[in-house]
Amino acid sequence: MRTLIVLTLLAFLVMTATCYVSMYSEQSLAFSDPFINRRRANDFIQPDMRLQAISQERIRERSKAPREHQREMCEDYYPCELYAYRHGYAAAYRHYFGRRRAK
Repeated sequence: MRTLIVLTLLAFLVMTATCYVSMYSEQSLAFSDPFINRRRANDFIQPDMRLQAISQERIRERSKAPREHQREMCEDYYPCELYAYRHGYAAAYRHYFGRRRAK
């Protein structure tokens, strides 16, 4: 009877020692919280990639067609935009900006 109690106690101690799951050991295995804090959220986007994307956007701006630059200038000036609705952007640009020299 005495050995049965000792073996049961020993088995219980072995089971608790091997099956114990602490808060810290569980945290590395799975994320229970679906949200992350702001500092960790910024780790997903690398700053080099953002700078590269900005520079790529600037390259695209420099290589626009002349008509597209003219249209954007006309869109920024409200009377030219109104004129363009009736007569088209090319005629509106010539009417408002035609006397200027292109740079």
